[in-house]
Amino acid sequence: MKAGNLRLLRDPGHFLALGGGSGLSPRAPGTVGTVVGMAIYWPIAELDKSLYLGIVVALFALGIPLCRRTAATMGAHDHPAIVWDEIVGFLVTMAFVDPSLISCLIGFVAFRTFDIFKPWPIGELDRRVHGGTGIMLDDVFAALYAGIALVFIEYLSYS
Repeated sequence: MKAGNLRLLRDPGHFLALGGGSGLSPRAPGTVGTVVGMAIYWPIAELDKSLYLGIVVALFALGIPLCRRTAATMGAHDHPAIVWDEIVGFLVTMAFVDPSLISCLIGFVAFRTFDIFKPWPIGELDRRVHGGTGIMLDDVFAALYAGIALVFIEYLSYS
């Protein structure tokens, strides 16, 4: 980790955008950030669905200026260290199912797969929509794909 990046953690907005420092992982920062999303998921998983979704929408909205500001500071459109989008994306993925360890693990794998490979229109969003909105939006679409896949897998196998 570069000392300059560590200094970013002193700023509350950058701290959040960098997933509490998880995005500064030298390997697979998006995956490490998604693990933080899993940790955030469990305390809110049993909330009423409307409250859960309200929290997720609020975190998404907060992510737009957070990610825009941190991207500008780091000098890159969607710097790999910015993982707030992965955190929120995982929460969106899990909005589709009842909480269970198996759903959480399958949701994790499904979300990371869609986020990494970016099938249409995710890749287009990633290339064409810039700023905080673009950083957040491609992960939400990956999460929607993952959530649909998770519901389908759950329906077929372990419901």
